[in-house]
Amino acid sequence: MRIFHSLSFFVLTFISFNPCNAEEAQTIVDTLGRNHFLQKIYEWGNGAQGFEEAEIQFSGPIVVAGVLCFIASSISSAGGIGGGGLFIPILTIVAGLDLKIASSLSAFMVTGGSVANVMCNLCATSPKFGGKSLIDYDIALLSEPCMLLGVSVGVICNLVFPEWLITMLFAVFLTWSTSKTCNSGVLFWKIESEERRKRDGFEGLENGLLEHGSGEEREGGVQGNKEKEGMKSVEEQVLVPEENIRVRIPWLKLVVLLLVWFTFFSLYLLRGNKYGQSIIPMEPCGVGYWILSSAQIPLALFFTAWIVYRKDSHQDQNLMHEDPCLSSRGPSNKLIFPIMALLAGILGGVFGIGGGMLISPLLLHVGIAPEVTAATCSFMVFFSSTMSALQYLLLGMDHIETAIMLAIICFVASLIGLLVVQRAIQSYGRPSIIVFSVSIVMTLSVVLMTSFGMIRTWKDYVSGRYMGFKLPC
Repeated sequence: MRIFHSLSFFVLTFISFNPCNAEEAQTIVDTLGRNHFLQKIYEWGNGAQGFEEAEIQFSGPIVVAGVLCFIASSISSAGGIGGGGLFIPILTIVAGLDLKIASSLSAFMVTGGSVANVMCNLCATSPKFGGKSLIDYDIALLSEPCMLLGVSVGVICNLVFPEWLITMLFAVFLTWSTSKTCNSGVLFWKIESEERRKRDGFEGLENGLLEHGSGEEREGGVQGNKEKEGMKSVEEQVLVPEENIRVRIPWLKLVVLLLVWFTFFSLYLLRGNKYGQSIIPMEPCGVGYWILSSAQIPLALFFTAWIVYRKDSHQDQNLMHEDPCLSSRGPSNKLIFPIMALLAGILGGVFGIGGGMLISPLLLHVGIAPEVTAATCSFMVFFSSTMSALQYLLLGMDHIETAIMLAIICFVASLIGLLVVQRAIQSYGRPSIIVFSVSIVMTLSVVLMTSFGMIRTWKDYVSGRYMGFKLPC
């Protein structure tokens, strides 16, 4: 309680430098009040404020929320995830916005951060991976259709499942996923430490032979150096010199990804939402609504099967001139990524967060490098977040100026976060920093959203509200 009063006094002292901000200061105190805090949590969970459009005014709580979102975006961008699991609680509890406005603003904020990530990663290459792009376009191609389908299925499950079940599923899965991510980070850290020890040992041995060795030892040292140079020549076949690296953007794969994005986006616009917001007249949750919703299943299956078939055909043509042992990489390995994307999309739709936070631990778990995982996840988040933002925009979203302002804030924060992490990786040689940044975001999301879910469930129980399964419409 003393900490709470000290924080309130600090905020009031900061604002009191401007005498015109007395009402604003009072608003902050009201926002930080315990009863107001609990009420906002409850309204966030059940949409008590509904879809009333309120005027967003520039005030102290909005500034505080903007600063917190800036910090959250900078941390989230380092791991290649959107950060929606932090933005929505911040905008709802701190800024005092209702669920609809917070969700729409969060979509634009995630889009701003993902644009910064894609701009940095699209032309980024690494000698460590043979001069290839950090974005794995094959994983993105295989995952995106099923991820978009999973989000739609998860949103329907979110409407049907009771609050207590969603909270329990979120706590169990995110806790398990966070634990796996932390273990992956520790494992990568140990591997990096071992590589650094070996590298330092080789350098120390070389210096010792050159400085204190006798004539024979020097000859042996020369032979050892020749052997070491031979080993380096083998490594140089993998580690391409930076001056020889050229960025190659696979335009065909980008066109296919845009085709998948445009197909699902058109379907979403034609279908609209359950409140009847659509570009064509359609009965909310009517026959046409469910037909268009069901059309996503064959679309996702068609795109995934076509992409797998094309990749297998291309690989078979290459194997005619390569080692036949490579043919052991069958389609079953490729189907891992669509299955993971479908699972991440469903859970993301159920929990009301982006799929990046869920698919990133899965990619790390199957052995994808942290740099590739972060770049690929941010690339996939870009497609899903832009789709959500454009839907809000075309279906009559208000507060566009506020959304653009917050998107710019997250864009700048993501750039700063990326630059800091990339500089740290270059200085210390520890890509595991990316894994630990993902762990931080996931831990905060688990604590925030699980606590809020428990409070909402308790209030529903005390008030005698219905806590069973519901109809989607």
